[in-house]
Amino acid sequence: MKLNEHSQNLGARIAAIQVFAFVVLAILGIRLYYLQIVQGDYWSGRAENQRIRLIPVPAPRGVIFDRNGKILVDSRPTYNVVLSNEPIKGIDVSGRVDGYARGLNLERSFVIERLDLIKKQNEFETLVLKESATMQDIAWVESHLVEYPELRIELQPQRFYPLGTNLAHVLGYVGEISPKQLESDEFKDKGLRAGDIIGKGGLEQYYDEFLRGKPGYRKVIVDSRGRVQSEIEVVEPQAGQDLVSTIDLDLQNAAEAQLAASSTKRGTIVAMDPNNGEVLAMASAPSFDPNIFVQGSKTPEGRKQIAAYWRDEKRPLYNRAIQGRYPPGSTWKIPESVAALQQGVITVKKSNMVCGGGIQIGNKFTRCMGNHGSPPLSYAITHSCDGYYYRLGLKMKIEGLIQMVENFDYDKRSGIDLPNEKVSQTPKSWKPIVEKREGRWSDIRTVYASIGQDTVVVTPIAMLRAVSSIGVQGRMFEPHFLKEFRPIGPVAKDDEPEFFPGREGFGFQRPEPKLITMTPEQNKLVVEGMWGVVNGSGTAGSIRIPGFDIAGKTGTAQVARLGKDVGANKDHAWFVSFAPAYKPEIAVIVLIENSGFGGVNAAPAAKGVYEAYLTKHPREGVEMPVGQAVSLSAPANGQAVD
Repeated sequence: MKLNEHSQNLGARIAAIQVFAFVVLAILGIRLYYLQIVQGDYWSGRAENQRIRLIPVPAPRGVIFDRNGKILVDSRPTYNVVLSNEPIKGIDVSGRVDGYARGLNLERSFVIERLDLIKKQNEFETLVLKESATMQDIAWVESHLVEYPELRIELQPQRFYPLGTNLAHVLGYVGEISPKQLESDEFKDKGLRAGDIIGKGGLEQYYDEFLRGKPGYRKVIVDSRGRVQSEIEVVEPQAGQDLVSTIDLDLQNAAEAQLAASSTKRGTIVAMDPNNGEVLAMASAPSFDPNIFVQGSKTPEGRKQIAAYWRDEKRPLYNRAIQGRYPPGSTWKIPESVAALQQGVITVKKSNMVCGGGIQIGNKFTRCMGNHGSPPLSYAITHSCDGYYYRLGLKMKIEGLIQMVENFDYDKRSGIDLPNEKVSQTPKSWKPIVEKREGRWSDIRTVYASIGQDTVVVTPIAMLRAVSSIGVQGRMFEPHFLKEFRPIGPVAKDDEPEFFPGREGFGFQRPEPKLITMTPEQNKLVVEGMWGVVNGSGTAGSIRIPGFDIAGKTGTAQVARLGKDVGANKDHAWFVSFAPAYKPEIAVIVLIENSGFGGVNAAPAAKGVYEAYLTKHPREGVEMPVGQAVSLSAPANGQAVD
């Protein structure tokens, strides 16, 4: 009986085991089907990714040339230490910080910053840990491959600025895209990743989309520790487009030399073709070396130098030509003269205005630098008669000055193809503020505004654009640096997956110039006054070049009250001009900060640029001094100064 019961129990147990085994096998079968059939492609890809890597091959940026084909910026190959994310996923990387820092001579804080950044990226992303690796760095990485399989040495293009500090504000520099930029709407749709290099200023930033190429990749087989074992294929990158700029490097060097020789070594010089807006030179001092931002941003020394640039009170990173806003002083009288003629406040035949040695407004007497009687407009321009313009401004009223501001676009950006241009500040922007604060706009403020002081601060590029238009019958062109982008061919064939289509070349899309309406007689009258500044007995007679007539206007702009305008508060020196006077080919503006009279400090610097231009474009009848330095001494007694 017991044996029979035992047999029955054994059968039940076997049946239960069979059911259990069937269920387990069924579950395993279903799971196997799910993994191999339903998710087969996914796991096959994962397995392949564990064996095959796509290592990005950075694309070199386009070269930047001057108008004559001289290289201003290019890229050169350099060895970089690259950090891969995949080998360090899932491990505590804090123990690697000191090793990286000691072995590669990096700041500990920087290493932590890079490790934190790469841990936030996808599994197979890479970041440059150190650029321009030395032989010592390369040897250290190679000798620690077992310990640090995530590090490798790669040959990559690096931006190089052969001119150093020259032209730095125009060219800008490049650097890694920041996490904040990656999240911004401007960069979200551009396919950029952490570690990608973009323009950070100047032409590099403004035309980044065209200068930046398209990266290729290397398809390689790696082992279980992520080390490259063999290469399957290489897809070549497509380089960025080459940019031909309007810059004339010889004129640029002349402008830089004039700033370096100036009394304060702070200021800006811009040269432009007034017939089309092409900028021939733009120098701003003090300057900076863009190579520091490229080669030194990951080294203790480089980061220290970059921090010093930002802290420097002289603001070397500041492009004074487009970001500096200064009281224009007497250079303001040129657009004001045109506006007064346009508005009928004066006429070509009746342009005389009393000087009076100054003007009395209430209990305030505002002086002129001389007593010029009752001069006509051309004489007032040549001798920079403040008394004339005090009365002219009052006759125009503040509404007339605001109309002038709008007509000459002082209330707008010039449109130059550089980032971060500032807008001038004028009575148009100040009038509502003054009226709210003081209850009304007073006559004394109109008097001050009539000579480019008090509520008037302009950018040098805005002043050059406005004044140079008078030399070309009122055509005010948009200043620009782009001459052309050269075309670049495709990579691979159009039926291949790695195909990069070619990129077409193009030139500057020049808008129609704004026209400042004036009659030929009005235009001639103003130009005659500017001609006299240099070629008559005017405020810049010392820079006259026989046979090459310069039309110009000096300016001496106060930055502090009389008696306190010394040292750091000394007047700014201005000179704005074009030449030849009656058929200009080039326009030049000079601003030297806190240096004194415009005719003494700014005009001679402009002459240096004109002489460099004449060296390249010689003409009959022009007497060029040989080895003769331009005098920077004060003018003789009785000579007009401004």
